Amino acid sequence: MDKQLLILQEELDRLAQRADTEAGIEFWFARDLQTPLGYTRWENFITAVQKAITSCKETGFLETDHFRGVTKMVPLGSGSERAVDDFMLTRYACYLIAQNGDPRKVEVAFAQSYFAVQTRKQELIEERMQLQARLEARDRLKESEKALSQNIYERGVDDAGFARIRSKGDAALFGGHTTQAMREKYGIVKARSLADFLPTLTIAAKNLATEMTNHNVQQADLQGEPSVTREHIQNNVSVRDMLVQRGIKPEELSPEQDLQKLERHVKKQEKKLGRTAVGLPGTSAEDADQCNS
Repeated sequence: MDKQLLILQEELDRLAQRADTEAGIEFWFARDLQTPLGYTRWENFITAVQKAITSCKETGFLETDHFRGVTKMVPLGSGSERAVDDFMLTRYACYLIAQNGDPRKVEVAFAQSYFAVQTRKQELIEERMQLQARLEARDRLKESEKALSQNIYERGVDDAGFARIRSKGDAALFGGHTTQAMREKYGIVKARSLADFLPTLTIAAKNLATEMTNHNVQQADLQGEPSVTREHIQNNVSVRDMLVQRGIKPEELSPEQDLQKLERHVKKQEKKLGRTAVGLPGTSAEDADQCNS
């Protein structure tokens, strides 16, 4: 694991609190997590917390079991103290905050996996981070392809034309191998998308070429299927050339597990995390203050 992530894991481990109960309930304080999750201002972090509380409600769980408002005393430079608002958070609450945080922050991406994995084993966290990266890459490709489809529809290209353009782009990226040829190579049934079985690198390559096409179609005001096809082929050739220069041939990379199945597995695990999550200790202000002391 990357050194930065190891340090972050150690920090999150250290920040875990243990309630003085027989169950040994584990929880975190929101203000303790603010900095490790890459937020410099409480005002920004509290937005992610509030979104997480909403997500908890929508999932059907009682938010007070996982989020509890408390008051903490923090020292001032003068030696005095002042009261600040904070939250006690279960592991599930921390997971929801990470899910509603800024995914561009590496700390947030790591925290999503850290709080989802009960055992905290490095290899499990790394495995889940890799899966999340692949899912996010697939979602970005879907969005860029959707944007391109809408863009060129306004320029005289229908859905069938878009499918042809995308297929020819695939052939350029995969060194002459068509979409169908890659499906056969990977053993993918016709009804399924090739991208659901591609490694993260290849998905990212397809996305880059698609984004380039979308940009240039607008900048050059390209009209009609032939001109858009030429543009998309050239962009895929350019991306392929860059990869080949680094010793990577997309058509030679091994397929990955079916993303649809993996996504269902992740959602199942998320629901399981919510169902098995242990609620915060006690319900009264006195109990909260005891945990805060």
